[in-house]
Amino acid sequence: MEFNRIYNENCLDTLKRMENDSVDLVITSPPYNMNLRIRNGKYCSRQIVKELSTKYDGFDDNLPINEYYKLHSDILRELLRVSELVFYNVQIVTGSKRSIFKMIGEFNEFLKDIVVWDKGHAQPAMAERVLNRQTELILIFDKSNAISRQFSQGKFKRGTFGDIWNISRPTKKSKNHGAVFPEELVKTILENFSEENQVVYDPFSGTGTTAVVSKMMNRKFIGSELMENYFDYSIERLKELDNQLF
Repeated sequence: MEFNRIYNENCLDTLKRMENDSVDLVITSPPYNMNLRIRNGKYCSRQIVKELSTKYDGFDDNLPINEYYKLHSDILRELLRVSELVFYNVQIVTGSKRSIFKMIGEFNEFLKDIVVWDKGHAQPAMAERVLNRQTELILIFDKSNAISRQFSQGKFKRGTFGDIWNISRPTKKSKNHGAVFPEELVKTILENFSEENQVVYDPFSGTGTTAVVSKMMNRKFIGSELMENYFDYSIERLKELDNQLF
């Protein structure tokens, strides 16, 4: 597997070529399944409304709930095969919540802790009597020692680092991607849970934020991104960073 490269493909294809324990850290934010809705008490896929489909353009983001669960279960198993520590950022929405709750149960023996990412503000909910969503969750999976709350890779001192991270969501990096992963969030994870020259993998690379921050912080990176427009944009970002560094 080539380091410092993003692959324009399904992450499961990338993972098939990765050896066991070949990655030090995974940081990722998978699709929200935003376009799976409920009508008359049953799941249904609605026509995509761009303003509400916050994460992808040209991607339906509306898998049936069982398929969404299977996809992420398959990916998590592979991530835990190749990496000791996995930071899996999720948002509780209609199209994801049952899958996420079920996933927490199934992978409870690997779930080490949960961080609440407070984005600072929330857009009004899309329906009456629905809670505004100001936070997202970062599920932290540890392959070897999840039974303990102590991080063997942790670099922070006792009493200095909490489980609520107040990090504002940045402005769009791409006009077609409305849910950009903050550089500060990736930096926080790398500073506190990794060392220089370690390998970081992002299976849902998006606009390449994990790769960009990893490069800035002297970590090796691998990424996977299925959407060609995001892949192209992330390559542009990395080239711009190369020009700044050299």
